[in-house]
Amino acid sequence: MIVLGIETSCDETGIALYDTARGLLADTLYSQVAMHAEYGGVVPELASRDHIRKTTPLIQETFARAGIGFRDIGGVAYTAGPGLIGALMVGAAIGRALAWSLGVPAVGIHHMEAHLLAPLLAEPRPKFPFIALLVSGGHTQLVAVDGVGRYRTLGESIDDAAGEAFDKTAKLLGLPYPGGPALAALAQAGTPGRFQFPRPMTDRPGLDFSFSGLKTAALTAIRALGSEASPADKADIACAFEAAVVDTLIIKCRRALEATASTQLVMAGGVAANQRLRAALAALDASVFYPPPQLCTDNGAMIAFAGAQRLTAGQREPLAISTRARWPMDELGIPHG
Repeated sequence: MIVLGIETSCDETGIALYDTARGLLADTLYSQVAMHAEYGGVVPELASRDHIRKTTPLIQETFARAGIGFRDIGGVAYTAGPGLIGALMVGAAIGRALAWSLGVPAVGIHHMEAHLLAPLLAEPRPKFPFIALLVSGGHTQLVAVDGVGRYRTLGESIDDAAGEAFDKTAKLLGLPYPGGPALAALAQAGTPGRFQFPRPMTDRPGLDFSFSGLKTAALTAIRALGSEASPADKADIACAFEAAVVDTLIIKCRRALEATASTQLVMAGGVAANQRLRAALAALDASVFYPPPQLCTDNGAMIAFAGAQRLTAGQREPLAISTRARWPMDELGIPHG
């Protein structure tokens, strides 16, 4: 079965074609970063309008790259949540309408489930069961994964997600949007150990996260330097902040692996591209799996792949379009007809 995947949950329009027999056939991605940079963050209404402009042309481009026609596909998968509701509606409406016109089934995909399954698009692949660390701009979660649709949340952020804390701290440092990658780049020039920031919630049992206090610690350090802060000072703060986030994630991952006696860890989401975090995870007593670098951020390939798993298992969506801005992963079920 060839599945068309459509991702429009936030500020990237991703389209892909995945064949259950041959793998990924083609994918295209358009980022709205340049448009939102003027405002220092994502503007939901502008994001939705841009998805309207870009989704259909990208679908046509993806089919052309794959060298197939619309009649060759066996199903359509689109992101149904979580995300910006207006942006989600664009991809859902286009995907559901296209599936109806072609007489093929459609399925709405959970954005974080797609991230979680993305490492299965590359070799070597993890085998079920495993532990997944999902870290993005909007989510930080540790999930026990027993199979497709069989998820149990072990811990999650009670306030800011790690990626969100990266972006907010970058803004405090005067870095350009998107802040996370800019902060990580600046941190490479910093002197380790000059600033000491807390490792939140690591001094108590449990697997939940909290990054708002860490962001406040960075703000306090920035304000203490005032107008005298030099580029080197900012690099040192960035270095200390990144180290605190990475250490916190590593401590919690180690706990999750020990608590579940698991030997496999999947790392997914935009922050999976962070090189300092990858290096630290390599020291864990576990096999660690990542998506290919180009599939760490939001993309259509992960939606097409997740859709293929559910469509081949017989899951189908009714004609009514349903999207959810918030959607706990624990509410996902095993693929069904």
